[in-house]
Amino acid sequence: MPPKKRNTGTTQSKELKSAESVSPDKKDSPELSVKKHRDKDAEFVTLCKSLHVTDLLCDRAWKLWKSVEDSMAEIADTQKRVWGACLFVSGIDVDVSCFTLTQVLKAVSLNVKQFVDLVRKLDVNMDTISTKVNSALTRVEKKYDVTLALYQRFEKTCKNIFALVSDDQERETTRSCWTMFLLAKGRALQMEDDLVISFQLLLCTLELFIKRCPSDLLQPLYKSALSKVQSPPTRTSRRNQSKVKTRPPEPEVDLQLLKTLCEENECNAEEVKNVYQTSFSAFLDSLDLSRSSDFPQANDINQQYEEHYLKSRDIDGRLFFDRDETVVPPKVEISQVERTPKKNLPDEDGLLIPPQTPIRAAMTSIQQLRGDLTSSGDQPSTNLATYFKNCTVDPTQGVLKRLETLGQVFSQRFGQAVGLRCVALGLQRFKLGVRLYYKVMEAMLKSEEKRLSVQNFSKLLNDSTFHTSLLACALEVVMATYGESSFKTGGYNHGGSGDPVETNVCFPWILDVVNLSAFDFYKVIESFIKAEPTLSKDIVKHLETSENLIMERIAWRPGSPLFELLTQEHESGAAEQVETPASFSQPLQHNHTAADLYLSPMRPGSRVLPPDSPAPPSSQVSSQPSTQNARLPKSNSLSLFYKKLYRLAYSRLKILCSYLLSSHPELEPIIWTLFQHTLQHEHELMRDRHLDQLMMSAMYAICKVKSVDLRFKTIVTAYKNMANTNQETFKHVLISEGHYDSIIVFYNQVFMQRLKTNILQYASTRPPTLSPIPQIPCSPYKFPNSPLRVPGSNNVYISPLKNPRMSPGIMTPRSRMLVSIGESFGLSNRFQKINQMVNSSDRSFKRALDMGSGPKPLKRLRFDVDGQDEADGSKPGGESTLIQRLTDLSSTRSRVQEQKMKEDAELRKE
Repeated sequence: MPPKKRNTGTTQSKELKSAESVSPDKKDSPELSVKKHRDKDAEFVTLCKSLHVTDLLCDRAWKLWKSVEDSMAEIADTQKRVWGACLFVSGIDVDVSCFTLTQVLKAVSLNVKQFVDLVRKLDVNMDTISTKVNSALTRVEKKYDVTLALYQRFEKTCKNIFALVSDDQERETTRSCWTMFLLAKGRALQMEDDLVISFQLLLCTLELFIKRCPSDLLQPLYKSALSKVQSPPTRTSRRNQSKVKTRPPEPEVDLQLLKTLCEENECNAEEVKNVYQTSFSAFLDSLDLSRSSDFPQANDINQQYEEHYLKSRDIDGRLFFDRDETVVPPKVEISQVERTPKKNLPDEDGLLIPPQTPIRAAMTSIQQLRGDLTSSGDQPSTNLATYFKNCTVDPTQGVLKRLETLGQVFSQRFGQAVGLRCVALGLQRFKLGVRLYYKVMEAMLKSEEKRLSVQNFSKLLNDSTFHTSLLACALEVVMATYGESSFKTGGYNHGGSGDPVETNVCFPWILDVVNLSAFDFYKVIESFIKAEPTLSKDIVKHLETSENLIMERIAWRPGSPLFELLTQEHESGAAEQVETPASFSQPLQHNHTAADLYLSPMRPGSRVLPPDSPAPPSSQVSSQPSTQNARLPKSNSLSLFYKKLYRLAYSRLKILCSYLLSSHPELEPIIWTLFQHTLQHEHELMRDRHLDQLMMSAMYAICKVKSVDLRFKTIVTAYKNMANTNQETFKHVLISEGHYDSIIVFYNQVFMQRLKTNILQYASTRPPTLSPIPQIPCSPYKFPNSPLRVPGSNNVYISPLKNPRMSPGIMTPRSRMLVSIGESFGLSNRFQKINQMVNSSDRSFKRALDMGSGPKPLKRLRFDVDGQDEADGSKPGGESTLIQRLTDLSSTRSRVQEQKMKEDAELRKE
């Protein structure tokens, strides 16, 4: 039966007012005492009373406001909005749940995005926003983005489902459906920002409403699917139904209807059915709706969601349906420059490419992965089984037993993180991972057979670490494809954010699940990508970022085998240096394989392979005597790790120097020498720390001894604008065992104390010899058809011309310039325009930092032991040199480019 008709506008507004006036913890929170807060602004106290905050929270928020009052005066439109941000931050820090996020948004008249931006701007002193608050902001943003994407798809899908017989009736039905979905998502999932499972739950909710909805409210497609389900049963089916009565009834799922919904939404029907039979059916049981044919009562659903929303202190998801100003996405003006050039090709005029929404992108990625694995089975293929049988010791039983054990562990941990009834979904993910694991393993063995002309891989295939690493990589690909693994935490998965245990599966979650060290995992990444050419660009980028995170910090965690290898190297006298600096200028070889790294951990330390020579098999390497007795063998995997580490470290240092030291180019090689020395000889400083912490410390130390005015605050400000950075890197640094503080404290108490003698040498007349600059190679994971950025520019790219007919004259870009090499280019002033585009990119960072005024001085962070730097809050004797350096950046780059052009011209003349 259809839902009972009610006054939608009045009732909904009453419900929202009720949500705004009720505090989540009102019963437990004492009333605010106005007498105790006479020292505060009356409007602030009024705001606190409206949000039912406690005296403690009121005091803490007011103290925060006073600390940021001066710096925020020019940023926020009104004081009230900043007060709301201060109350939000203070509530998270002290874990007091007096109000929901929606209540704050309505009190200060801001939408979600505006409010999150305002809260982040409170961090003017770099220590205002704790890592706990930053984690909460990240969750709010992710959940908002996911809910917005889901509602936009819901709105579009409902137009294809429901007929506009009665506007009020159709709207009431869709409102109830959306509210019920929000309640189902909140109860079934701990990770409510899981886009894929949430969307599958949405389809389950729609299926329920369609089959219990009057047929005159449905569009023909769904009316037809519904009529097939409700058609009179045959004699056979009646006979079968009578037999079924003796068994417990199965969850009610209309497969034909579900299949229609999935086909219309490009979703895998089997996966949605699994979600229905596990998570959604349990949710229906909790509402006594599983066996009922009645329409869900809107008031009951609305009341239960109200309770859930108040308890979660979150965004009221019902407001999306009402297009409330607190959740409406900000309008983005697309300028003429940002539009894609139109193509006037006759055969392409009729092509309509659907917009790539988040849900469409996720469904497409999943379809591609499942399509690539169609021919792969849950068991080893015939070829792979042959490789197993050819081994001296057959690894088949070991492989199957390992998969059985890890499959149970993975699915259970997946359920703990995502939702208690999602264990079956975790098992589905694992089975996909197993198929990919077998497929990539077979491709690796075929490649090794061709390279080494051998078929017996007994040592490799009986290596448990290799198998676990390969499986973990396959599972990470599956998790990333489903959008469940990302880098929103920057690799920081430690506690302290107030989360329940294990509520995200972001990398490196998978390493903990399979009990694998990051150092062992890194060995397989490059070989995995080479062996599986069907991986999408996004997945390849995901794995590359994983590798960088491992080198930056994850491999340096306590207990990592990396430290054991380093200790063995130094104690055995195998190598005074982990990697010879002389090798920095040589191209990084990419001819190593997983077999080299897992099976031949030792190699002659002084040997350097020519660029085109294949890496020798492990049996040959281990049996060859060293050509130089002065040096003992060093680790193959450790050597490659440090080669990549040095190149990553220098590339990041080079970016930071380009931001801050363009007027002092002579300092870059000096900073690199200290940085490289630290990684090579003081690697204990990396234990449980981040590569960038040493980088920033080395930059500050050299600028200090060279009397260059570069403040730590300026370094941190610039660092925040680099790609793939996280504020925990400079706010949560290990000082001593169990004690963490800011990077300034780390520099003063740890870095400078350990390296003081070495640092002072750079101020002497005989400084240390400069380390060679590593050659920064192109990523081995780049695609040949990807647009390549012109070095030194952020807005000039080149890419292969895929279609000979797509010349500049045909493509007619409106405001971007398109150059096709080999065709007439035109007047010389077009070259000048390109130069202007290149040069203008240098000013982008200045615009990001300047914003009309220089950065505010840090007031509480201590930079030096004696406290005489900017830590005391005093203003320097003149304007900060940062803006001046950034102003000079463009002209310096222009002079370098002009000199380079002159040299090239002279060479051509010769």
